Amino acid sequence: MDEDKSCIIRHFSHYCSLTEEEKQLLDSLEQSPTSIKAGALLWEAGASANEFCTIRSGWAFSFRHLENGDRQILEVFLPGDIIGLREFAFSQRLDSVRMISDGVVCHFPHRRMLEIFRQSLTLTSVLFAISSRQQALLTERLVNIARRTARQKMAHFLHEMYLRLRQTNRDIGGQFRLPLSQEQLADILGLSPVHVSRTFSALSEEGLVFRDRHHVTIPDLDALATEGEFDDCYLTDSVRPLLEQSA
Repeated sequence: MDEDKSCIIRHFSHYCSLTEEEKQLLDSLEQSPTSIKAGALLWEAGASANEFCTIRSGWAFSFRHLENGDRQILEVFLPGDIIGLREFAFSQRLDSVRMISDGVVCHFPHRRMLEIFRQSLTLTSVLFAISSRQQALLTERLVNIARRTARQKMAHFLHEMYLRLRQTNRDIGGQFRLPLSQEQLADILGLSPVHVSRTFSALSEEGLVFRDRHHVTIPDLDALATEGEFDDCYLTDSVRPLLEQSA
């Protein structure tokens, strides 16, 4: 096992320290990898929900199509994320999931998660923490779409993505790759593609964000956080104190 290459181990390690046995359990979730091309569907809403998948590499998003043909992107998944946690209690998929970029995913059945529950209290606690954080991400996205200006929406989203990427890549620096088209950003933020372009231009003119195709540079994270009214509490809390008390 090469844990330096395991995004899911780095992801879980963000929440608490892991034993070698727990790392082995997580590593088993990244077996049987499948290469997936950008744009490919992992599953569609309404399909049978009997497995999860982890993202070893690449990005994906969940979405719903509305009756008028519009699309709302709900979640963006990064390397190390588990897709399908919200559907554990459902027999059908609630949302569709599509790859944003080429990547590698690993599928595993729901029963494999139950085995982890039986074998490790620590991993069970972290999985609940991850599920809770996914809910917090959706809540924050709802507030972002409904109550913030276009500039605030963009600043908030970019700051959030930076912090999430840094969780599994501490050497990210002030620049990262954002493989999202203007149309996809529009469907995430509730804007039009033209408004997305204008907002990037406005933020760039003020030196807050610079975008060169799919590469984003943030010169001053604090300034961007201020612009987006960003509070990182929903991303930084961990289960370490809880696990230390129960040890």
